[in-house]
Amino acid sequence: MNCDRIFKELEALFPEYMDILEQACLFESPTADKAGVDAASYYIAEVAKKKGFDIEVFPQPVSGDVIGILMNGDVDAKQLVYSGHTDTVHPKGLFPAPVVRREGDRMYGPGTLDCKGGVVAALMAMDALKRCGYRKRPLALWLMPDEETSSVQSGKATINYIVDRAKGSVAFLNLEGGNYGKALVARKGILRYELTVHGVAGHSSQCPDYANAVTEAAHKIIELEKLKDIRGLTCNCGVIHGGTVGNSVAAECKFIADIRFSTLAERDEAIAIVKRVAETVYIPRCHTEVREVSYRPPMEATKENYALLDKINRISEAVGLPTMEPKQGIGGSDAAYSTIAGIPTLDSIGYTGADCHSVKEYVNMSSVLLAAKYFAAVAEYIED
Repeated sequence: MNCDRIFKELEALFPEYMDILEQACLFESPTADKAGVDAASYYIAEVAKKKGFDIEVFPQPVSGDVIGILMNGDVDAKQLVYSGHTDTVHPKGLFPAPVVRREGDRMYGPGTLDCKGGVVAALMAMDALKRCGYRKRPLALWLMPDEETSSVQSGKATINYIVDRAKGSVAFLNLEGGNYGKALVARKGILRYELTVHGVAGHSSQCPDYANAVTEAAHKIIELEKLKDIRGLTCNCGVIHGGTVGNSVAAECKFIADIRFSTLAERDEAIAIVKRVAETVYIPRCHTEVREVSYRPPMEATKENYALLDKINRISEAVGLPTMEPKQGIGGSDAAYSTIAGIPTLDSIGYTGADCHSVKEYVNMSSVLLAAKYFAAVAEYIED
């Protein structure tokens, strides 16, 4: 096996694609902002179209549109799928100016690591392969618009469309950032609940006569926050809104509980815990309503995912790339859905950085090149 020509093409393309990544991240694209997400996705699609790739669009009324960047659609072989999301988590304007900046090997900005860096790496791999006359199998790069909210905006239509188009593929490579020398064969699922606590309002000078919803919520938050098994159940209560003024007993308090779980059995355990905490009354005359905000299943480790990692490691060793160890991720991703569909799936290959979901997010630019080499080598040598 030899990828020397492809790797040289990638190294030549690297500066151009770092400029493409910077521009893609300058389009701030929080999930709920359809215009922002579409701006980022259509920018990447326009770059791909100018390079001769076919474009497929699945329009959406609320979320951003799904965009497919396709290559070799006329080749009769199992396709290889790359999939990454272009939505980010923070509202526009939260990142300090300049929104995207480079310092040494690092590029800082929204989506650099999570996960526009992966999208750009996959497109760079496809570009290098095309320049080398690649015709072995169809390739598809899907741009997912509402991953960060578990596809709430589209009612799961977006991820269901991508997985349906990917069925029968030789592999599904999800493009999240990861850790050097590791690939994810499993990830946690996510349950997100909104708990609304109702109390009894009154003057704060007579607080013993009323029921403070904020206090009731505090008891529930403390109970849920006991879930801290990094390999199993975790809970983070990261948003809370309650009360109106300081001299009134709060009539209502809402908070969001983000629960992560590794298996469907743990999911059922989490549901039971939330039900119990909601029904437990700590402050007399309070009561609580529970609403599921979003759900993403776990990506459970399968023999197909392990077999795919073995294939990729054999290819990597043969072409001079580092081999990778299997790892279970503690966050969720769309790789869960392709795994459930029976498609051999790996996540978080090759590129690294830190502090995603924060204003300090950055990607190591050299690792984007490494990821592109993995993606290209897999396309070149993977067997059905």
